[in-house]
Amino acid sequence: MKDALFSRGKELGLLEAAFVVAVANLESYDFFPARGIALSHVRDEEKKWGIPILVDLKGTLGAAPWNLPTKTSSVLLLDGNGTLVYRYSGRMKEEDQGTFFQALGTLLGREIPQEMNP
Repeated sequence: MKDALFSRGKELGLLEAAFVVAVANLESYDFFPARGIALSHVRDEEKKWGIPILVDLKGTLGAAPWNLPTKTSSVLLLDGNGTLVYRYSGRMKEEDQGTFFQALGTLLGREIPQEMNP
């Protein structure tokens, strides 16, 4: 999903059209020395993707109001007012990616093709 999002954003010139807020749930690593190792891995991922990654050491996003699963990844799409438009947890299948990109395109006022040129 990350690769598809960034490649489409780059190809369509939309990287500045939306904000990506990445959050790493490190609740189960909040002890010495695991915390330092996990934080180092997060910083490496920040460099790889070129975006900041926030760290949740207390599992806050797993509690109300978001109630996100803590053992898998989640994607939330919010509009400009912070209203939830799309939500998905787990490994995203191709058809679900299509639904996500359709919702994102609607928010951006621009169609995002299902397939991009390699």
